[in-house]
Amino acid sequence: MKYVVALDQGTTGSRAIVFDRQGRSQGEAKQEFGQIFPQPGWVEHDAEEIWRSQTAVIGKALQRSGAAASDIVAVGITNQRETTVVWERSTGRPIANAIVWQDRRTAETCEQLRSEGLEETVRAKTGLVLDAYFSATKVAWLLGHVEGARAAAERGELAFGTVDTWLVYQLTQGALHITDVSNASRTLLFDIHRLAWDDELLEIFRVPRSMMPNVASSSEVYGPITADVGLAGVPIAGIVGDQQAATMGQICVEPGDAKNTYGTGCFMLLNTGEEAKRSHHQLLTTIAWQRNGCTHYALEGSVFVGGAAIQWLRDGLGIIDSAPEVDTMATAVADNGGVYFVPALTGLGAPHWDPHARGTLVGLTRGTQAEHIARATLEGIAHQVADLAEAMAADAAVPIRELRVDGGAAASDFLMQFQADLLQIPVVRPTVLETTALGAAYMAGLAVGYWSSVDEIAANWQIDRTFEPQMPPDAVHQLRGRWKDAVDRSRGWDHEST
Repeated sequence: MKYVVALDQGTTGSRAIVFDRQGRSQGEAKQEFGQIFPQPGWVEHDAEEIWRSQTAVIGKALQRSGAAASDIVAVGITNQRETTVVWERSTGRPIANAIVWQDRRTAETCEQLRSEGLEETVRAKTGLVLDAYFSATKVAWLLGHVEGARAAAERGELAFGTVDTWLVYQLTQGALHITDVSNASRTLLFDIHRLAWDDELLEIFRVPRSMMPNVASSSEVYGPITADVGLAGVPIAGIVGDQQAATMGQICVEPGDAKNTYGTGCFMLLNTGEEAKRSHHQLLTTIAWQRNGCTHYALEGSVFVGGAAIQWLRDGLGIIDSAPEVDTMATAVADNGGVYFVPALTGLGAPHWDPHARGTLVGLTRGTQAEHIARATLEGIAHQVADLAEAMAADAAVPIRELRVDGGAAASDFLMQFQADLLQIPVVRPTVLETTALGAAYMAGLAVGYWSSVDEIAANWQIDRTFEPQMPPDAVHQLRGRWKDAVDRSRGWDHEST
């Protein structure tokens, strides 16, 4: 038997999965790593801890699968996007902690650039809004705040990368400094139409070109692993950002196909084929992937806090001991008791784009119980996704037929049913929820001929359950109206306090 290994480097943990030809896991391992919060609104990771966690799970996954390195035909990498690492070329050591995609420290920089009239220039080239979410202002912040960093960068001594680039650099012991088009499209520095780093954008954000990785397609043989991680000599053959990987894993390969991933955040993508479709409802135009010389694009809506709200119930409030308990609590009450929770713990993403919004609980009374808050949390996740779907349907000018779902929180039957009710369309949950890793495996396996075509991998996709809408439209309308009232109360909160 031959296999493909997917390295899935996420926001809260690193995973390795050994997949067979049917897209089934034959062995996997996951390891969490530390979340660093130096100040309110700041989120960091130790990039070296990310590397250690990722290498640790490779050996465990191989052991659990019974596979040796000689049984692995290719490795695919998928990663948390936008998170920014800067390191010394000579030593391979980061100059500071990685700045995570959720981090809001550069919101004022974005506002300043917007006031200078640069938003349309950025949007036209990148398909993105001018927001602290993306990598460019994070790179500039590191160069401006780490002693000697800007001068070192100008001398060509520093390298920049998103997490995929960091992992490949380590796996190849510095031989490859690369990224793929899907990750490059999330930096604010890449022209998604010309498929190249853009000199005007590099100048706007004051990022030296010498720091930038080479850009490759999402599915090709880049080079062999040389680091001592148990996979020596195996080719790295797929690189794709996590949400684009999940889109491939869900076989959303035709224009009009849509998926939503319920991870740390929530991310909805609608495949638009070879057309880079401009959003008029505050969504993003992004590159889905490139393979065999063909570039696919997508409309994307990004929610900053999805499953992370459930983690907050566990680690922040302490009202649950484990994530699955939230379902039990939510179904212990008949309704939300008038409680709404807007999980804007790190601001609001699409379609609101308000970095100054903050988490808001409204409707509390003496009768409010912890169960109502748990239910409001799950409902708040679903409402945010409904906001994305409304914007996406308006942009696409066609209704979304069904929503394919994945990610950890998609295991919640309550959340999936409530989502189907809000959207009034079927929500389809596949048998394999780890579609992000599966998409990376598909990209790598297609590159080396392990799978012959997309049609072959499409045959692997199987439905676990379809959730049909059950709530009357009038009731949905009422819930959505109150939700929008709650969002209005969350907006601008941090701004007003300063």
